[in-house]
Amino acid sequence: MAPDRSADDLLRTTLAAVAPGTELRDGLERILRGRTGALIVLGFDKTIESMSSGGFVLDVEFSSTRLRELAKMDGAVVVDRAASRILRAAVQLLPDPTISTTESGTRHRTAERVAKQSGFPVVSVSQSMQIIALYVGGSRYVLEGSDVIQSRANQALATLERYKARLDEVSGTLSALEIEDLVTVRDVAAVVQRLEMVRRISEEIAGYVVELGTDGRLMSLQLDELVGGVGADRLLVIRDYADMSHPDRLAETHTALAAMDANELLDLAHIARLLGLSLHDDSIDGAVAPRGFRLLSKVPRLPWTIVDRLVHQFGGLQKLLAAGVDELMTVEGVGEQRARSVREGLSRLAETSILERYV
Repeated sequence: MAPDRSADDLLRTTLAAVAPGTELRDGLERILRGRTGALIVLGFDKTIESMSSGGFVLDVEFSSTRLRELAKMDGAVVVDRAASRILRAAVQLLPDPTISTTESGTRHRTAERVAKQSGFPVVSVSQSMQIIALYVGGSRYVLEGSDVIQSRANQALATLERYKARLDEVSGTLSALEIEDLVTVRDVAAVVQRLEMVRRISEEIAGYVVELGTDGRLMSLQLDELVGGVGADRLLVIRDYADMSHPDRLAETHTALAAMDANELLDLAHIARLLGLSLHDDSIDGAVAPRGFRLLSKVPRLPWTIVDRLVHQFGGLQKLLAAGVDELMTVEGVGEQRARSVREGLSRLAETSILERYV
């Protein structure tokens, strides 16, 4: 089953709001050091107002020191969604008691119910356990220290480097096989498999970067350097080989690949079936031919509209490789200079791919 993207996005936005370097995180750290608990609602509307009892209205600019002092009092603190203003303090929250909760402590039970009922994130600081927990929708997420997150992120980054090296290897092999017209279903599925692996581990690291806040800037640069262009490569491979008979097929294939579980990701035949590739007697060694999107994208200064027209007119990479300048010029928008550029670009790619494969 595909993950709920809206829930994931809300959690990521909330993690960014409480990341190291933010005023809110500083306030939460002050509360922890002061060994007092706190209940903080990140948002205010009629639903929050209806479950609020007592307390007082503030509507003042948010600061970490104000949050720390207000948390000393009994009751919850309500801030706006951007955590830029403190709206209420010392509020008793009375959510619907019939809402299910797995928590045992009063503060945590209230936090989970308020989050579920209102849809706003709620932060609970435990006085006894000295932890900060986020309640986002029906999920609970415990914040960890930067050192712990940094250690996990470094391990994930090392894994990503290995995955990326393997992806570069199989992608280079696929390019050479495309030039020689020797591509099999196995070769395509292997590249798609590695692209998906790289995408998943990079998403995990991106989550760590969000959690680390200002401490994650260097890691963000490393991540961008490693995976820059991988998303485009994924779409190009799908366009080159997947069944495109349906207008929504590209998006559907992209979603289906992302929804695979770990076992399905290891099954090359399953990946091939998602792409709509024909399997003869369940064999993944049958021949397939690319349309040419991926290699044409490597030709410098070639607009996507021209790439689409070239693929549409010639129908496959081998015909594009065999086309002369005059034939290329029959495509709308392709003059003599651009035709020569395409011809020379494909020739250089062919030479480079073959050399890298056999030398």
